[in-house]
Amino acid sequence: MNDPKPSIKKTLQSALTPANMIDWLLRMLKGMLIGIGAILPGLSGGVLAVVFGIYEPMVRFLANIRHKFLQNVSYFLPIGIGGVVGVVAFSAVVEFAFDVYPAQFIWLFVGFIVGTFPSLFKTAGKQGRKPWHWLVLALFAAGTLAFMRWGETITAGNITTNFFTWLLSGFIFGLGLVVPGMSPSNFLIYLGLYQPMASGIRQLDFGIIIPLIIGVVVCVLVFAKLINWLFKKTYTFMYHFILGVVVGSTIAIIPSGVNGWTILVCAILFVVGAIASYTLAKVDEKNPHESIF
Repeated sequence: MNDPKPSIKKTLQSALTPANMIDWLLRMLKGMLIGIGAILPGLSGGVLAVVFGIYEPMVRFLANIRHKFLQNVSYFLPIGIGGVVGVVAFSAVVEFAFDVYPAQFIWLFVGFIVGTFPSLFKTAGKQGRKPWHWLVLALFAAGTLAFMRWGETITAGNITTNFFTWLLSGFIFGLGLVVPGMSPSNFLIYLGLYQPMASGIRQLDFGIIIPLIIGVVVCVLVFAKLINWLFKKTYTFMYHFILGVVVGSTIAIIPSGVNGWTILVCAILFVVGAIASYTLAKVDEKNPHESIF
C-alpha cells in the first residue's frame, strides 16, 4: 500500500510555491476591493467582480455548486476572506472617507475601474465581436447612466429596522453581486438603511450581520443558474451588456463640483488607481491559475 505522506507533502509544497502564494494574495486583494465596492455608495461589488475577473467563475460555481466543490472552495476562499475584511474592517474607513473626502475617494475607485477596462474588453471579445455588439454596449451604457441619474432623484425613506428589513437589505446586496452595475448601497441610502447598516457592521452587530448574509446567499443562489445559462448561450452579448453597465455606472458616479486643489488630488488618485489596477491585471495574467471549471 502506498504511503500517502509523500503525496500530501508534495501537494503542500506545490501550494506554497511563490506563484501560488502570489495568486492567493491577489485573489484576497481583489476580494477586499470587491467588499469595499459593495458597501461604497455609487459602486457595485458585481462590477468590481467583473473588472477583476471574478464574476464569471463565481457564477459558474454557484450555478453548479457540487461540481469540483473543494477546488472551487479553495479558489474562492481568499476572495471570501478579502471580501469580509473589505466590508468589516473598511466599513468605518469607507464611511469616513465618503463623508469627508467623497470626490477624492470616488476618483480613486474610478481609476481602479478604468485601469482594468482593457483586460475586461479583451475578455469580452474572446469569442469574437460583431458590429451590433457595439450597439449593445452603447445602449446599456446610456440606459445604466439614465437609470442611476433617475435613482438620485429618489428620496430616502424612513423604514423601521428588524430582521426582515435586514434580510431584504441582504437580498438587495446579493442583486448587486449578480447584476453588475447595480449599486445596493444607493438603494439602501434611499431607504434610509445605509447608515444603520454601516454602523451595525462596524460594531459587529450580528442581529444585522446574520440576516444580511442570509439575504445575500439566498439571492445569489436563486439567480446564479439563470446568469450562468445566459453566459453559456450568449457569451459575447452578456459581456458587452456588462461592459455597457460598467461604462454607464462609472460615468454616473463621477463627482461634480470639484474645484481648486481638489482637482489635482483627484487626478493623482485617479492615475494611482488606474496604474494599480492595470498592474494588478497584468500580474494576474502572468500568474495564471489552473482552470477549475
